[in-house]
Amino acid sequence: MNDVLATDEDGLIRLQKLLAQSGVASRRKCEELMLAGEVEVDGEVVTRLGTKVDPRVAVIRVSGQRLPPISDHVYLVLNKPRGVVSTMSDPEGRRTLTEVLQEVRPSADSSERLFHVGRLDTDTSGLLLLTNDGDFAHKMAHPSYEVDKTYVAEVDGEVTKHTSETLLGGVELDDGPVAVTRVRIIAATRQKSIVELVIHEGRNRIVRRLLAQVGHPVRKLTRTELGPVDLGQLKSGQLRDLTLDELGALLDSVRM
Repeated sequence: MNDVLATDEDGLIRLQKLLAQSGVASRRKCEELMLAGEVEVDGEVVTRLGTKVDPRVAVIRVSGQRLPPISDHVYLVLNKPRGVVSTMSDPEGRRTLTEVLQEVRPSADSSERLFHVGRLDTDTSGLLLLTNDGDFAHKMAHPSYEVDKTYVAEVDGEVTKHTSETLLGGVELDDGPVAVTRVRIIAATRQKSIVELVIHEGRNRIVRRLLAQVGHPVRKLTRTELGPVDLGQLKSGQLRDLTLDELGALLDSVRM
């Protein structure tokens, strides 16, 4: 959120004004939400109109949903094209995230340093988060906080119900077992299948290794969701901002 708010000399702002300027609702509706006990600040219900808060640090919830703090940070969703390496620069001269960003954000500040949150291997397309919030990027990538990741894979051979049960039961790889949260067979023939997998981990090439282990090498792989964030209609190479709801949910997931 990059909104400029009119705070007082102590850096505080009236809560209903903050809610309204953040797009929650009109000022009057925000006051009604406060009076109805629907607004929390730092875990406490706030019903007194005129209460002031620090918009950069207060943990605010409206009807249970987290409202991200005001900040100068950028939080972006990229549909990474296949063939792009998940790095900002590459000594081998391969196409990087920086080049994709320059194509879709030509007017962006060239000094803005963005971090990719986790990574996708070069041959995998799909959802990747980019931010200049280093603390957020670090926590999102930390094993203690990893959120569910949804992938759609086109694989060799026919994936059967038995294969799904094997995946859900856990598969042992060279670097340890992998737990699969959900499996959905979208299409299956003797020659190839399309399956959707939800996993929690982010080890290197884990989905490809997992499916190869159960006899179904991957032909194409796309990450379609990361926690509450999904690609939706975002086309390959396109970019968008995280919504307030998405960012709020992710901040909660990493306890920020």
